[in-house]
Amino acid sequence: MSSELLAPLDLAFWHLESAEHPMHLGALTHFDPLPATRGEEILDLLAARAAAIPRLRMRVRGVWLPVGGAAWVADTDFDVRRHVSAVRLPAGDFAAEAARAAGELMEQPLERGLPPWRMYVLTGERDAEFAVLVKLHHALADGMSAVAIGAAVLDQLAVPGARRPHPAPPRSWLPDPRQVAGLARERVGELTRAVDIGASVIRASRLGLGADSALAAHSSGTRRLATAVLDHDDVQRVRRAEGGTANDVLLAVVAGGLRRWLLERDARVPGAEPRALVPVSRRRPGAPAGSGNRLSAYLLGLPVAEPDPLARLTAVRTAMDRNKAAGPGRGAGAVALLADQLPPLAHRFGAPLAGSAARLLFDVLVTSVPLPRTRLSLGGCPLRAVYPMAPLARGQSLAIALSTYGGRVHIGLVADGKAVPDLDRLAASFGKDLAELLGASAAR
Repeated sequence: MSSELLAPLDLAFWHLESAEHPMHLGALTHFDPLPATRGEEILDLLAARAAAIPRLRMRVRGVWLPVGGAAWVADTDFDVRRHVSAVRLPAGDFAAEAARAAGELMEQPLERGLPPWRMYVLTGERDAEFAVLVKLHHALADGMSAVAIGAAVLDQLAVPGARRPHPAPPRSWLPDPRQVAGLARERVGELTRAVDIGASVIRASRLGLGADSALAAHSSGTRRLATAVLDHDDVQRVRRAEGGTANDVLLAVVAGGLRRWLLERDARVPGAEPRALVPVSRRRPGAPAGSGNRLSAYLLGLPVAEPDPLARLTAVRTAMDRNKAAGPGRGAGAVALLADQLPPLAHRFGAPLAGSAARLLFDVLVTSVPLPRTRLSLGGCPLRAVYPMAPLARGQSLAIALSTYGGRVHIGLVADGKAVPDLDRLAASFGKDLAELLGASAAR
């Protein structure tokens, strides 16, 4: 049977998972229904299109060589109905009920003996009303490749017909003798970079914000989801007036929203800046998204103690400019690149230790997931909103993901359900902070 070895970073994500810390990412998508839309029709359409995506018919299986490794293999017993199902929501506010159900569904790890993904059609009191929740294991996809996989079920990008997957040929663990010299030189360069990154990681490690921080948590195994929407035009107005990038503005809004939320909680903010891990794609511009993970990251101190919104934006922009000048392949934020230097056996036994060490390096994940600029639909029903969701690191209570679509920035917040019972209040704080930032900029 043809197989494809998991890349080192994908293997790391596979072994990082535990029952309390599932390592899947996802998205909650809302659609505007057509008058004749029925939930079961959407379910059938989604199932047919998902079954036509070759990567979604692959599961993970252990291999003898390399020791500790794993490979993607075709699931010979693949049944798409084990992966696509309907969930009927109780009467009430549909968006609120969808977020509640999505949080509960995100708690559940994906079954390991099957292709690691699930899709749910969430239907409301009125049959035409629906949303779709997508769950993909992080070993299967990073943010960009998850978008490519998820978009393939939509009308504009759907695979035209089901077909068997054609996995890449297996990677040999013995290089061609003619390539040994080149591989050796390449390996020396990679190890040199790895040592540099490792030293940066050690220097950047610290005890964190303390166990009493709102951003720290002993995992309860529960998940809560909240969503927020920002006007992208407002973000661009601030960017044009103050400089930097739209992402700088959004990171400043995250810092301001966290500040507002922390003050509402207990009238104080931490003396040390919470540190955000900001993932950066290593995919070449214009290259196909493919599958798996091609990631590095930056570390960013979030200036939550700064009361002036414009000063917060300046601090974020300065820090991000410094990160970009160094590049995504250097510094402690590039810790994901170390995975490429470790043998599979190290991932198998070292993943629990690495997961527990995340708190020493950062306090919250803040990721931006790019979406197509074109209008998308499913079964003719226009896509209205996309709320991305990131997995929680061990010892942390919150992960924040942002996507821009249809002139709006959609924010998906995933939190430990017991540690952050007031997640909706945090979600509401981002809009307030953007309004404050926009007002301060206009007043200058």
